[in-house]
Amino acid sequence: MWRLGAAVASGLLCAASRPPLDLGPLACLALVPLFLAWRGRPVRACAGYAFLAGAVYYTLLCSWIWYFGTVAIIPFVAACAAYWAGAGALIGWLRRAGRFANPFVTAAVWVIADAGVARFPLGGLSWGELGYAFHDVAPARALASVGGLPLVTFAAVAINALIADLIVSRAGARRVGRALLGLAIVVMLIVTATVARAQPHVTHVMRVALVQGNDKNRELTDAELNARYLPNSHFELAKQIRDPVDLIVFPESSMDADPRTDPFIRGHLAAIARQHDAWVLANATVDAPNPNRRINLDVLFAPSGQIVGTYAKRHLVPYGEYVPFRGLIEGIVPAVNQVPRDFLRGRGPGLFDIAGTPVGTLICFESAFGYQVRPVVHDGAQVLVVSTNNRSYRRSANSAQHLAIGQMRAAETGRPVVQAAISGISAVIDADGVVHDRTDLFDRTVVETTVAATSGQTLYVRWGEWVAILCVFVVLILVALTLLVRRRRNALVESAEPQQTISVDERLDGFLVNDEPILDREGERA
Repeated sequence: MWRLGAAVASGLLCAASRPPLDLGPLACLALVPLFLAWRGRPVRACAGYAFLAGAVYYTLLCSWIWYFGTVAIIPFVAACAAYWAGAGALIGWLRRAGRFANPFVTAAVWVIADAGVARFPLGGLSWGELGYAFHDVAPARALASVGGLPLVTFAAVAINALIADLIVSRAGARRVGRALLGLAIVVMLIVTATVARAQPHVTHVMRVALVQGNDKNRELTDAELNARYLPNSHFELAKQIRDPVDLIVFPESSMDADPRTDPFIRGHLAAIARQHDAWVLANATVDAPNPNRRINLDVLFAPSGQIVGTYAKRHLVPYGEYVPFRGLIEGIVPAVNQVPRDFLRGRGPGLFDIAGTPVGTLICFESAFGYQVRPVVHDGAQVLVVSTNNRSYRRSANSAQHLAIGQMRAAETGRPVVQAAISGISAVIDADGVVHDRTDLFDRTVVETTVAATSGQTLYVRWGEWVAILCVFVVLILVALTLLVRRRRNALVESAEPQQTISVDERLDGFLVNDEPILDREGERA
């Protein structure tokens, strides 16, 4: 039973390392109970303990999904926890079958699992990657600039695994020495990344105004909708902008009609642009050319009041902006009809020239994927603007988690991130990942601040997902070696004399099984 409790404890500790508790450094210890629980256990047990830990973690981390009902949270948690189970199974198999009981192998497998859940199925979800826990830790952000979030996760999991090795006293002095050496290697990696971190070059200073206009912690009434509360609330706030600004951002879903075609919306936005001699970025859900589809659209107005660019969201939220397999499940799960029309995916990146500065635009969910944000910076963006609407998640930890994700995107790319949220949390994150001018949830306000646009490429922007690729390469080699070794062992067993036939484990005298010595045939410690 203690092993089950240890798995649950790891899930709880991982969740505590993220908002709302946000005890980030706790993630250096959070997986230790799980790693102790699966020592010496068969592959199936390793997978089971890891699944349990992952289920607890994602249930708490993403508790805001409960707002969409049990039909949403259960399959979501099961799908995410399955990746933890897969990591546990592979780590356990490599330990038992290949005798690759190494903390850095554990970390590499974990990085692969995180890379998988961030991509599959349905575009993936990067929200739960362990590295996000360190969004407020400067050395971790330095690591992110070198190898992206995967390198932060790798270091954190390696530390957990090395500490687990130290706790097992019966591992012997040699194993303790190797664990201490491993910790020293991780520390040296962090120190080197911190000292050698490339400093972004400031190219231009922009003045921005973020308009956060929804103070309703509930659904709007019919009367409020008819009175066009959302756009009017934001237009009234825009009147409070006094200082000269280069860019005014109205966040996701702040406009209730197409800014390109609705005279009321277009007229007000154009007037605001002309009044402040500023660029204006607004967002709305609009009709697609196909009447059965919709588009999540950013629209850019020039200081002249003319529309000069649009960006359609490319990474859509499954079951939020489109319903996969709608024909198969809508009769079984009526809740999917809350999304009556699927959104259409955008085709090109949102890269605008604003006041002489290349600005990359992202819409909400898209900022949670480092491997998709990186190309925008690689193509020249010197500022990243994230327009988001987290109102549906009310006062949950979702908004704080989203802001933390933005910190890691800033650290990875060496670019400031301007996060404009319709009901909070809005903020400006500098190129080092430090948060400035943060608003509160459901606080109707305007933020006027300065953003330092930057150029130059971090190693992550230059080399991309090299950490994840390297982990895949190493683990594939270990899997191949394990299969080869097993084949040779089986061949030895089959060729043995019948009266001398012994089990594979008995034939492996002197080897360690999951870091624990096995007994030789006479019962002595091998």
